[in-house]
Amino acid sequence: MSSPEKKMENKGFFSSMSSSLSIFSNAMHRSVNGMLGYENLEVVNPEGGKDDAEEEAQRGRWKQEERDSYWRMMQKYIGSDVTSMVTLPVIIFEPMTMLQKMAELMEYCHLLDQADECEDPYLRLVYATSWAISVYFAFQRTWKPFNPILGETYEMVNHNGITFLSEQVSHHPPMSAGHCENEHFIYDVTSKLKTKFLGNSLDVYPVGRTRVTLKRSGVVLDLVPPPTKVHNLIFGRTWVDSPGEMIMTNLTTGDKVVLYFQPCGWFGAGRYEVDGYVYDANEEPKLLMTGKWNESMSYQPCDVEGEPLPGTELKEVWHVADTPKNDKYQYTYFAHKINSFDTAPKKLLASDSRLRPDRYALEMGDLSKSGAEKSSLEERQRAEKRNREAKGDNFTPRWFDLTEDVAATPWGDMEVYQYNGKYTEHRAALDNSDIVEVEDVKTKEFNPWQYNDLSAA
Repeated sequence: MSSPEKKMENKGFFSSMSSSLSIFSNAMHRSVNGMLGYENLEVVNPEGGKDDAEEEAQRGRWKQEERDSYWRMMQKYIGSDVTSMVTLPVIIFEPMTMLQKMAELMEYCHLLDQADECEDPYLRLVYATSWAISVYFAFQRTWKPFNPILGETYEMVNHNGITFLSEQVSHHPPMSAGHCENEHFIYDVTSKLKTKFLGNSLDVYPVGRTRVTLKRSGVVLDLVPPPTKVHNLIFGRTWVDSPGEMIMTNLTTGDKVVLYFQPCGWFGAGRYEVDGYVYDANEEPKLLMTGKWNESMSYQPCDVEGEPLPGTELKEVWHVADTPKNDKYQYTYFAHKINSFDTAPKKLLASDSRLRPDRYALEMGDLSKSGAEKSSLEERQRAEKRNREAKGDNFTPRWFDLTEDVAATPWGDMEVYQYNGKYTEHRAALDNSDIVEVEDVKTKEFNPWQYNDLSAA
């Protein structure tokens, strides 16, 4: 039995960051005739048209004069990687950073707990892969998160017993590293997005490496997600699709899951659908999986031809949780928790994303202040870089070390950062000058630079 038809080669890591680049502006003035005006359909026009552009403007996005202005600015970047080379207005941002978006993968981390507790090696992969799929519901948001400042961090506790930490370990190229752990699993990721700007769309390639270790069995899982395409950046309704394969491999046994994300056609045909199989080390299918990445995933035992076994039925493994109605940024309840200090540790690093003044101003609805603060932070970062270069210093991440490992991807090799354990060792012993009380957080200054002795780096 062969896997679902492979539409494109892709490797990389799972990252909270696919839709993060969804508004890298531009416009191709494409006139699309016909097939417009249908009601109650998710995707009105995949190619982008002016009929639904007004709806986007009413949602707080591009007005006509803004489209024209940013098209003039962006057209020179067609065909380029625009991950960090373009300055964008805060009107298209959401009040969250890329480091925080990485943590959205942990909303349904109880599925990894279930994978760790599961005796069946194939069902274990069903739980783990469903966890990986679950974040795509959040990835369909089309607001852009803030790019982290070099040295910025994000911490999260008080959710399913986890301790989550992420850090911006490189600015050019932009790279983030993350570590999460509870009594059942260890999660490690190095994230390095690569993009290709195509006019009225953007291809996002998830370059990187994601590993999950299940503590009870000791198995190590490797995750390779599909690339993502962001459609209608200026004209039409902006939307996100991730056609291609997701592969999760048990590096200990050789078992794997291959799932195919169906591409979206006109009027939403096929959008969200995911189908595939769990294979043993001999590539024989054991379980079929099916569902929609914005709704639920189910599994069923199958024969060697991939057909459901007689007397069996589909069993649901994951279902998306209820979400707030009419939320401005289409946030889930969990996304709001990510910004909340309720999920922060008792004493918080001053480099934490929650403390960014531009992010907080946007959350409060003050776009003017948010834009000014964003510009100020970016200029401060440039000044810090000039200062390091003048001294001949290099930036050194505090919580993650650069390893000798190299992850090969279709888009080039990528260095790997690994959690160094210092956060766990020193968390309780952090000097008072290095931490701020959560209760006083609104009066404290965001400072991602104080944690590295630049003169000794």
